[in-house]
Order: sequence, then structure tokens, then C-alpha cells
Amino acid sequence: KIKERTATIGVFGLGYVGLPITVMFVNAGFNVIGFDTDKSKVNLLNAGRSYINDIEHNVIKSIKKKDFVATDDFVETSNLDVIIICVPTPLSIHREPNLEYINHTLLKISPFLKSGQLLSLESTTYPGTTREIVVPIVEKTKLKIGNSFFIVYSPERIDPGNKVYKTQQIPKIVGGLTNNCCELGHTLYNQAVQNVIKVSSTETAEMTKLLE
Repeated sequence: KIKERTATIGVFGLGYVGLPITVMFVNAGFNVIGFDTDKSKVNLLNAGRSYINDIEHNVIKSIKKKDFVATDDFVETSNLDVIIICVPTPLSIHREPNLEYINHTLLKISPFLKSGQLLSLESTTYPGTTREIVVPIVEKTKLKIGNSFFIVYSPERIDPGNKVYKTQQIPKIVGGLTNNCCELGHTLYNQAVQNVIKVSSTETAEMTKLLE
């Protein structure tokens, strides 16, 4: 379905990271559902309006005419083939990422996870987050990671204000919990990004973001 671009992609968190990713995948030919808990953002997007400086209103109007809708109803997770989480992880006073938004998103979508889905975490965080935070929540659903459910970490590389290089032109890194996970994640991003680089694990992918 990914190769045929018939897969439905859900992007969770429609901020300065999630919205460009949404535009990128819609323009690559995918049906995309955007999720956000901020009802005002959802209403603006469904009205064809943008609230991100780098994305003009006509871009939102364009993807609305293709295959995009925004929602705050997490029940729609059950209709997804791909789940991309790019919620914010603001730094605490101790300079550590606050994982509250990641946890909140995972708990809201967990009742609707199903066999065959691919979950990609893009939020900036520390090495080990995918394995320590995402995996335990998914395992409670009894889905088998690498067999019936697939998880990757692919750090966002949005460069706000860059007029030369767009999202699809910036090389993308992807690391999976298993080889099957990594291959599927690579296949996904390869449909929309010009250069996708596989790394050995989710921890390695997480570390590349910190180094950057």
C-alpha cells in the first residue's frame, strides 16, 4: 500500500514539524489525516487556512483539494496504515525533554492500534525513548513488533525559513526496532524524501538528532 501510495497516513501534532510533513506526503500522493488536540488549529486547516509562517494559505487550500483532512478525533487512528508522531518535547528547567505530549498521544491512540500499522516517532528526544516509552504501550495491545506492528524512529529535520531546501530535499534518517521495521520505515519515507538513510537502531537514529 505504501509503494502504491494507497496507504492512509496520520500525522499527530500539526505544528511547525507536523504540518510540513503533512504537506509533503499529500503532495507525494498519499491520503493524510492530521491530528491535533487544538480545535482551533483543526478548524483553521479544514477552512484552508495556515497558522505556520513558512506555509501559505494557498498551500493548505491545495492539499485540502487533494487528500487531507484535520481532526481532533483519535478514533480515526483505526483507519490509518501509518502513524507519524511529531508532537513537541519542550525542554524542562533541567534541560531534559518533556515527554508528556508523546505519552499523551500514545495513550490516546493505543485503543485503536491494529495489525499491519507502521508507527514513526519524529519528536526530538534522548536515545532510548522509542524502546523505553513507545514499545511498552504498544506491547500491551498484544501486537507483535516486527511482525504484526512496526516501529521506527526518524528524527524531524524541518528547517524553518530555508528558501533553498524544502522538507523533501533534506536527507532523512530512519532506524527501526527490527530489520522489518527499518525496511518498512525506509520504504515510507522513500516515497516522499529524496535521500533516506537507514541506521542500525532506533537509539542510533535518536542520537543523530542530538548530535545535529
